[in-house]
Amino acid sequence: MLDNVKFSLHLAFHIIFRISVRIKGMSTVELSKEFGLRQKTCWDFKWKIQQAMESSKQHPLDGDVHVDEFFIGEKEEGKRGRSHGKKRLVIVAIEKRENGVGRAYAQLIEEASSDEFKPFFESYISKNAKIYSDEWTGYKPLKKDYQGLEQIPSDDGQNFKELHTHIMNIKSWLRGIHHKCSKEQLQGYLDEFHYRFNRRNNMQTIFHNLMIRLVNREPVRLSVRKQ
Repeated sequence: MLDNVKFSLHLAFHIIFRISVRIKGMSTVELSKEFGLRQKTCWDFKWKIQQAMESSKQHPLDGDVHVDEFFIGEKEEGKRGRSHGKKRLVIVAIEKRENGVGRAYAQLIEEASSDEFKPFFESYISKNAKIYSDEWTGYKPLKKDYQGLEQIPSDDGQNFKELHTHIMNIKSWLRGIHHKCSKEQLQGYLDEFHYRFNRRNNMQTIFHNLMIRLVNREPVRLSVRKQ
């Protein structure tokens, strides 16, 4: 994925290092200022890095798993419940542990339906997990394949405190660091956030891991230009 980089590999390694080890990563504006490159050049390279941050799907969530959806985007008049209009809908799941939160994953979806939920469950949640969701009807059909799925009242988020804190952290990160991102690019940002989150206790090896991914992965051509 370092194929056709428009600047020196030495500089590329610096950028990869900064994006991987900084808790909140870096925006393309910050990268542009720090490394003296055009923002568009930084954006193209960061998009490649985000592709390497995509989950391997080799570590499904297990134990107690909490699942919910949330919106990215401004509030719209007349849109209530799961109706999202122009806002982007994301499903997210975390492992709840005695000492806090384990791994977490998130995926952009089109609608809050079992057809959209199922691929996420299959990719990221073990069938042996004890899964908790709210009482939204879209989760009910999944009980056939996920026997441990239990639907409980949300109680305005009180029954899913850790999950809602995680959601708030994602939204704050997007607003504070990147300000906005298009629907086409949102999954890349979700992957970036969770790549660092799931390795927060192994920061000494995160850069090495990311470099291996970038070198071993096939070249990626830029097909999406919106930021």
